[in-house]
Amino acid sequence: MQPKASVRLRTMAIANLLSVFLVMEIIASGFRFGANGLSMNYYIMNCPFVDPIVKNTVQRALQSDPTLAAGLVRMHFHDCFIEGCDGSVLIDSTKGNTAEKDSPANLSLRGYEVIDDIKDQLEDQCPGVVSCADIVAMAARDAVFFAGGPFYDIPKGRMDGRRSKIEDTINLPFPTFNASELIRAFGQRGFSVQEMVALSGAHTLGAARCASFKQRLTSPDPTLDSSFAQTLSKTCSAGDNAEQPFDVTRNTFDNVYFNSLVRKNGLLFSDQTLYATAKTKGIVNGYAMNQAMFFLDFQQAMVKMGTLGVKDGSTGEVRVDCRKIN
Repeated sequence: MQPKASVRLRTMAIANLLSVFLVMEIIASGFRFGANGLSMNYYIMNCPFVDPIVKNTVQRALQSDPTLAAGLVRMHFHDCFIEGCDGSVLIDSTKGNTAEKDSPANLSLRGYEVIDDIKDQLEDQCPGVVSCADIVAMAARDAVFFAGGPFYDIPKGRMDGRRSKIEDTINLPFPTFNASELIRAFGQRGFSVQEMVALSGAHTLGAARCASFKQRLTSPDPTLDSSFAQTLSKTCSAGDNAEQPFDVTRNTFDNVYFNSLVRKNGLLFSDQTLYATAKTKGIVNGYAMNQAMFFLDFQQAMVKMGTLGVKDGSTGEVRVDCRKIN
């Protein structure tokens, strides 16, 4: 009996040792950083419930107001394009500084209260741990999914920036940009032409104000369908702040946006130019015909965008209040 007991003890010891190694591997994976300091499991030890808190809050918000999906996705893009993905778009203006969010280019952004709600919950659960920049990135990810788009995961660990100035928003793409200007603006940030077109597909959600497209109505635009031009004129008769959806399914993430471009129903000049230019027309046609291909390219481009200009502990902070620097 003694040899059997000895074998059993050795087997149990080996099993326990393997379990310890497995736990150590799981823990270590949370601290395994890439070149940009981000990790899929960044919060696994110090705030393990961050993802469900973000998901549940975004889902509740969209159930109450589906139009917030567009605002949250655009917020992430406008954050990352200026100073990198550092939550700078969330900072409120002060007496001595006009912040990014008060730029005319950012007046269409919505969902700040959703970010505040998530931040408040996370500060209760794990104070001083989760950055506002990560919350914006995760909220955009979940907004895409709950609006019917693809699910993708993102690495975490972004720090919050300490700068937010209205003059920096001059670097955002303008609604009057042509394809060459869009290619250059995105190319300067490391994106290919294909990735630029895929990211433009985020305009499958939301609407734009008349002020962003009314210049297309002042002179004949051969890229604009005549009946759609009449629709836009009717919208603009209500003033510069009147809104027109980017496509007919404004709260659903799909490829209808690209089909609209094929029909010359692109809302902004910067939308329709993607179909009017040989270098991008084929990509638009591909996405119009194949939604799965658009979804795949979009999620990959979004993950890449979420790594732009990431700040670490020496160049950023974790804000206690997303609206102001610590």
